[in-house]
Amino acid sequence: MALTKSIIRLITGLGIGFTAFFAILFGGIPLVLLCLIIVVLGSKEYTQILKNKGFLPSYKIILISSLIFAFIAYFNKLEYIPLAFTISTFLAFMWVLFRGKQPYIANVATTILGFVYCGWFPLHLLLLRDIGCEPVYNGWIKTNPSMEGAAFAVLMLLAIILTDSFCYYAGIQFGKHKLAEVISPNKTIEGSIGGTLTCVLFCITFGIGVFGLPWYHSLALGILISAFAQIGDLCESMIKRDAGVKDSSDIIPGHGGFLDRTDSYILTIPVVYYYIQFFVENNFLDLLKGLF
Repeated sequence: MALTKSIIRLITGLGIGFTAFFAILFGGIPLVLLCLIIVVLGSKEYTQILKNKGFLPSYKIILISSLIFAFIAYFNKLEYIPLAFTISTFLAFMWVLFRGKQPYIANVATTILGFVYCGWFPLHLLLLRDIGCEPVYNGWIKTNPSMEGAAFAVLMLLAIILTDSFCYYAGIQFGKHKLAEVISPNKTIEGSIGGTLTCVLFCITFGIGVFGLPWYHSLALGILISAFAQIGDLCESMIKRDAGVKDSSDIIPGHGGFLDRTDSYILTIPVVYYYIQFFVENNFLDLLKGLF
């Protein structure tokens, strides 16, 4: 008997979810491989989408730049990030100059956006996994002695899944007012509220009960995760709608494209990392005082 679209969607969704879960738990090589798959497939879809708009971002430059960022994040050498961004931006300009294809400025701009959006943002997952410990390196093999970063990453993963799911179901049941009609006509304010409330309740329960986090950190994480998961979804919808594309591709059975499946995570990962790094692990006010 042929599988229905819903069952195919469920099976592939569970497969992707468990793969991400175990890669996060193990950290090191499995996690960097997962991140590289995200970068490679996401960058490929991004460049294909932009071609529909008449822009020609360089997939090669996006990929090379993202690999540099991955190397820096894997070895936790964040002091080299400004140099990496400078080199990557120079490469984007040089590629357009010597390739000589119109539109010049748009090709440079979309290439730079590509390695930020498809590369640097999702690669923050490597930095998030390293929170709470100093990674141990045996040559190229990296191990994470602490599971603190993994726990925060799993919290984020589950919270985003709940946000997406309850935005959808609350929207179906109660949705009347459009959230962003021009960009994504099916999304509603009622759906957004349903997803946000579910995410916040989950983060408060999980944060206080498992992490022993103060209620205000748990509340803040719930609001941030839900907000940026939805913003990330809308941002990818904006890129597709502007380019006249419905799905980023059909690579994932039942889900559409890879960016369609990961759009909620792309902006949320760096936001969660920086919040935990500067507000949970460190006192942000003390950090500010140190600057003056």
